[in-house]
Amino acid sequence: MNPQLSPAAKAILEAYDNSPWEYDTGDFTACAAVLRAAVDEVISSVPTPCGDYDGYAQGFLAARIKYRNQILVIADELEAQ
Repeated sequence: MNPQLSPAAKAILEAYDNSPWEYDTGDFTACAAVLRAAVDEVISSVPTPCGDYDGYAQGFLAARIKYRNQILVIADELEAQ
């Protein structure tokens, strides 16, 4: 692995390398693993917005959760193939 890569890029490559990948059989587990690693690096899991936050902060946190969940749905779909 290239030592000059960022920790995020290394985590994503590691997820890909550690997943079984058989393109000919339609196994998309590695693609799902890469998506999960990428979402963990870019959009970390955050707690549900709470009432202490102003409207802007609540919207920001809600959007992060929404985008994270949408990407994880794609990973689930790929894994189910």
